[in-house]
Amino acid sequence: MKKPRAAMRSCCRKQASSKEGRKKHAPSSSQAKPSAPDGLAGRPEEVVLQASVSLYHLFRDTAEVTVFRESLLSWYNREKRDLPWRRQRVRWTWTGGRMLVTSGKGSVRSQTPDESLSFGMEEVNQLWAGLGYYSRGRRLQEGARKVVEELGGHMPRTAETLQRLLPGVGRYTAGAIASIAFGQVTGIVDGNVVRVLCRVRAIGADPSSTLVSQQLWSLAQKLVDPAQPGDFNQAAMELGATVCTPQHPLCSQCPVQSLCRARQRVEREQLLASQSLPASPDMEECAPNTGQCQLCAPPTEPWDLTLGVANFPKKVSRRPPREECSATCVLEQLGAHGGARILLVQRPNSGLLAGLWEFPSVAVEPSGQCQRKALLQELQSWAGPVPATRLRHLGQVIHTFSHIKLTYQVFGLALEGQTPVTITPPGARWLTREEFRTAAVSTAMKKVFQVYEGQQPGNCKGSKRSQVSISSSRKKPSPSQQLLDNFFRPLICTDPPSLNSVAQ
Repeated sequence: MKKPRAAMRSCCRKQASSKEGRKKHAPSSSQAKPSAPDGLAGRPEEVVLQASVSLYHLFRDTAEVTVFRESLLSWYNREKRDLPWRRQRVRWTWTGGRMLVTSGKGSVRSQTPDESLSFGMEEVNQLWAGLGYYSRGRRLQEGARKVVEELGGHMPRTAETLQRLLPGVGRYTAGAIASIAFGQVTGIVDGNVVRVLCRVRAIGADPSSTLVSQQLWSLAQKLVDPAQPGDFNQAAMELGATVCTPQHPLCSQCPVQSLCRARQRVEREQLLASQSLPASPDMEECAPNTGQCQLCAPPTEPWDLTLGVANFPKKVSRRPPREECSATCVLEQLGAHGGARILLVQRPNSGLLAGLWEFPSVAVEPSGQCQRKALLQELQSWAGPVPATRLRHLGQVIHTFSHIKLTYQVFGLALEGQTPVTITPPGARWLTREEFRTAAVSTAMKKVFQVYEGQQPGNCKGSKRSQVSISSSRKKPSPSQQLLDNFFRPLICTDPPSLNSVAQ
């Protein structure tokens, strides 16, 4: 039975009083300092400031921690998805995990360090195409090269050494590899874990702030199961991905709902609303008597009854992506030897979409002035003289990257009845349509090509045929993909005795 308002107030006051008592007997910061998690010693950010944080947001006794671990792992053993690195851990954790984080889907492809070096950067980009954040593909190859050439083929085994020795490996990736592949007892925090912890402990402050981030890592380290650290970390991420989702969480299916303070808050607010009682500051269980708790939501952000537990975590306002415009042209030789061919040029080795192939493009002003002239000059620099009168504007494609909203003005130019171009400058190549579909091109370029195909004779603009032509081609694996599929076999690890010393 729900407590009446007066009783709830009394309970809250008792909690505040007990907190005062605990604070009086607690050692000062000069007397005791929180210890750093295993493998991450020496990090200044691990020292978490407790004075401005209410114990309401923490796990105060071992019984709660035990229930959380057991409930979450029991659920995970029943409900976990069949993901590749859960079958071949050492091989998949580093590469597959990063690809899954990037794509948010299941489109994961991977290889061992030795095998990754058998691919050139072109093939790495081809395998990574469509996942976004292409720099991660390059860093994975750089890291694989370092493991093979400098570390004798042995992966570092701790989160600290992984982060220190491998380029592009941050705190989350290092913790994931160390716990899942090597059993190190270290917690990890990604977007899913942030959401789970913020709801379970009703943390309403900005999760991207330094203090809140420190507290979340501290909570993750306290909760991680010492007997099954890898499974526990995967279970926490799995819970956020499948149950404790951003907008429509499935609270009735949550294995830790009995410990969830966000759920308790929802029930309390529903009770108050049903009794037509106004909200009252003294109902806030987490606010200590001296000042506002820094893990609580700011007083200026009232509780939204329509959101429920989705009031947590706080939505971080992000700077809108800057807008840019580009004119791009699909230049096709219809009478080329061996069939029609399309011109692709390679982007620089640094910056946005580094090393990928694209249709000839130039940055232009959104006003549209001088677009044709600038684009014709770009085409001529790659293919020689082209008939300017055949350059047609076909439409536009808007593609948003992480920090750029790029509008492509799409043009098409078909070279027909002319002498085929036989001399191609470095950084350019002519591909058939089938070769294009398996090339290392970005999703944006595939969208551009869809617009071009939709304007060709026999294709109705916007027809289903033109819209599905590229997506259907993905069902046929490329030769490189088939090669990778052969790598997905059981892996037997025979680590030499010196592995720890070599890695560290």
